[in-house]
Amino acid sequence: MPLPIDHSRLIKEKAHRLGFSYCGIAKAMPLNEDARRLENWLKQGYHGKMKYMENHFDLRIDPTKLVPGARSVITLLMNYFPENSQQEHAPKIASYAWGKDYHAVLKSKLKQLLAELQEEIGAITGRGFVDSAPVLERTWAQRSGLGWIGKNGNLINKNSGSFYFIATLITDLPLGYDDPFAKDFCGTCTRCIDACPTDAILPDKTIAADQCISYYTIELKDALIPKEASGKMEGWMFGCDTCQTVCPWNRFSTPHEEAAFSPLAEILNLSTREWMNMTEDQFTKLFKDSPLKRPGYKGIIRNIQFISVPD
Repeated sequence: MPLPIDHSRLIKEKAHRLGFSYCGIAKAMPLNEDARRLENWLKQGYHGKMKYMENHFDLRIDPTKLVPGARSVITLLMNYFPENSQQEHAPKIASYAWGKDYHAVLKSKLKQLLAELQEEIGAITGRGFVDSAPVLERTWAQRSGLGWIGKNGNLINKNSGSFYFIATLITDLPLGYDDPFAKDFCGTCTRCIDACPTDAILPDKTIAADQCISYYTIELKDALIPKEASGKMEGWMFGCDTCQTVCPWNRFSTPHEEAAFSPLAEILNLSTREWMNMTEDQFTKLFKDSPLKRPGYKGIIRNIQFISVPD
C-alpha cells in the first residue's frame, strides 16, 4: 500500500509534467501568526478600497474551513519570466500580464492534476485556488519549503527568483510534508524599498498596498488616480515590476517555456498614441483572454492619461 511520502512523490512528478517549476507540500493547519498580522494590516487600512480583503477572514487563516476535511496544502510555482521586452517608449505593463490570463491557465492545470490524482489514488477531495480566493498562498509556499517572503512581499526562491505564479491545491489526502523554508535571505538589502516609485514598501516588511502602482492601475476603480501619485508612476500603465527587477535574486531568473504566456504583439509594441486611439471594441477583442481586462478599457485609458500628463 502506498505511503503518504509515495503520494507526495507522485504529485510532484505530475506537477512537473504539467509545467510547474516547483511543488511543495505542507500540513493543513490554522495560520495563527498570519491571522494577527493580517488583522493588524487591515486595521491600518493598507488594503485601501479593496474591501474584499476584509471578507472571509476565518477562511483565509484556516484551510480546513475553506475545504472541510483538509489534510494537506500543495503549493505550485509556475515561471513567467519573459524572454522579450517592451519597446522603450511603450506604456509599461507588468510582465505577468503579457500573455493569457494566468488564472485560467493555472486553474486548468490544477483541475487536470486533481483529476489524474483521483484516477490513480482513488476517491480524494480537493479544491484548486489561483490568487482569487481567500488563501494566504505565499505563507503556504514558505511553509512547504519553496522560498521566503521578501521585503517586497513576493515569494523569493533562492535558485530562481520571484517571477512565479502561485497555485494552491488543498486536499483531504494525507501526504509527506516538506520542511518550511526557515531563512530569510534578504539580509540587509533594501533595493526594493529604495526603488519603489511610490514608497509603498515599508521598512518593516509591510506593503502599503493602497500606495502601490499595481493598486492604482488595476484594483482602484475610481474615475481618477489620486493626485499624490502624480509624477511617481514611471510610465507604468498596468501593474509594476520595479521591486522585482531590482531584486538581486532575480539574476537567477530564466525565461519561461509556457506557450500561453507568450506576449501579445500589441503589448510589446503599441505606443501611447496607439493605445489612446484604440476603441473599446478593439480593446475587448484584443484582450479578451488577457489580465488587462480586469481594469477594462476605461481603466486602461484612465491610466494612460494619468501617466501621460507632464510632471
